[in-house]
Amino acid sequence: MQRLQAFKFELMPAGEQERNMRRFAGSCRVVYNEALALQKARYEAGEKKLGYAGLCKLLTDWRNGAPLPSGRVSPWLKEAPCHPLQQTLKDLERAYRNFFEKRADFPRFKKRGMKDSFRYPDPKQVKLEQGNSRLFLPKLGWLRYRNSREVLGKVKNITVSLFGGKWFVSVQTEREISDPVPKATTAIGIDMGIARFATLSDGSYFEPLNSFRKHEQRLKHYQRVMSRKQKFSSNWKKAKAKVQRLHSHIANVRRDYLHKASTTISKSHAMVCIEDLRVRNMSRSASGTKEVPGKHVRAKSGLNKAILDQGWFEFRRQLEYKLAWNGGMFVVVPPQNTSRTCPVCGHVSAENRQTQAQFCCVECGYTEHADLVGAINVLRAGHARLACGETAQSGRSVKQEPTEAIQEATPCPA
Repeated sequence: MQRLQAFKFELMPAGEQERNMRRFAGSCRVVYNEALALQKARYEAGEKKLGYAGLCKLLTDWRNGAPLPSGRVSPWLKEAPCHPLQQTLKDLERAYRNFFEKRADFPRFKKRGMKDSFRYPDPKQVKLEQGNSRLFLPKLGWLRYRNSREVLGKVKNITVSLFGGKWFVSVQTEREISDPVPKATTAIGIDMGIARFATLSDGSYFEPLNSFRKHEQRLKHYQRVMSRKQKFSSNWKKAKAKVQRLHSHIANVRRDYLHKASTTISKSHAMVCIEDLRVRNMSRSASGTKEVPGKHVRAKSGLNKAILDQGWFEFRRQLEYKLAWNGGMFVVVPPQNTSRTCPVCGHVSAENRQTQAQFCCVECGYTEHADLVGAINVLRAGHARLACGETAQSGRSVKQEPTEAIQEATPCPA
């Protein structure tokens, strides 16, 4: 099988190199925003949107001094490498295609200081010397990086990004490997939660990390200090840097925890069943409107914060590709009634779960922790999905259509 994998390292640029990287990221942002504004103007005028080839022709004119759609003249675009600017137009074209195919929202303008990055799509223009811990990028020269692990495979592209005041390089590679065979032979169901981050159907569970909650008061203090500084002053920039460093620390701690948990599960089980949770809908604000105000807004706000602090979707994403690497199966089932169905008698009722943690069946009297019951039902739903003739290929996710109740894993009737 073919494996695409990215290796991310921290860069150690010189002062001039860091300034150039900021200029290049800013040039890519300007090209993206100007092209997006042009496409919106053409749409409002009833004209057909330009394709990637047409935008590349305009990019050449902009680099040669032609005015941008906003009226500005940008000869400084010529100082940035051409291929990252063209890649920015490809990203915009992909964003438009995702919008028209209803996979994403309409493209939005990029803001300065938010996800600054640029990509070199041509591997012939870059050089990687792992023995010397350095790489060569056009118009930047040789850059040192913190070589923490070996880069495997053929380099496909390189992305340079700014996060938390530090520059990072992501090297995407491609290589052929033999079809993986899972070493484990067990199947597991996972119920995601807040009191327990992940409860497994075998009775084990992972405690929540709550990295944001642990640093929330400290973050509030730094943000309050920054709000009292004069905007864009030297002291304001120093205070902003503290906020950025703390945000990056929170994200790094959460990502490290999710990687360790997902690696443990993917190596210990050959099939993993998980709920298809709609995190965006679950964490939607309850404030309502001025005419129709919401109810229990403060409580819902705290719940939303706790949900987003867990990183459920990132955990699911990591599980999916790690199971693919290990040759396992990843089955996605609907979350309806997983915590209300008795795994013994199959009775479905909201009264079965009187509290957040306790499950007690009103029909047969079965009692167990509610999260464990949900995990057992998720595993059964995954088995039922496969028993109905829908087989999962190695490393691919299988989704189940919503049903009225969780049934036992028996073959579907003819």
